[in-house]
Amino acid sequence: VQLQASGGGLVQAGDSLRLSCEASGRTSSGYVIGWFRQAPGKEREFVAALSWSGDTTKFAPSVKGRFTVSRDNAKKTFYLQMNSLKPEDTAVYYCAAETRSGFAYYYVSDYYDSWGQGTLVTVSS
Repeated sequence: VQLQASGGGLVQAGDSLRLSCEASGRTSSGYVIGWFRQAPGKEREFVAALSWSGDTTKFAPSVKGRFTVSRDNAKKTFYLQMNSLKPEDTAVYYCAAETRSGFAYYYVSDYYDSWGQGTLVTVSS
């Protein structure tokens, strides 16, 4: 599967932004779609995950209650809705797909086989 992330930009603290991740190529219902981010000088960290069916979602504690995930199966597109953005949310955001762990290791980037190119989100204070 190939992934393409989009939707990043420059916003102010408290604003909202929605990122999109469009999947193409061979897909299956076993995929887990994850969102990760990497801030300057920091390691990549888990943000959120969504099962292909949309039945199961997980969030990092730092974004829980502010971010949501959803999908449009017809468009093979997954979304990360980010509300109440904070300056510490500034990072390059990546979407990724994995099929190996069955959602057991949704938070581990090494399990993800396919990655989108990343989209920059900058939140000013």
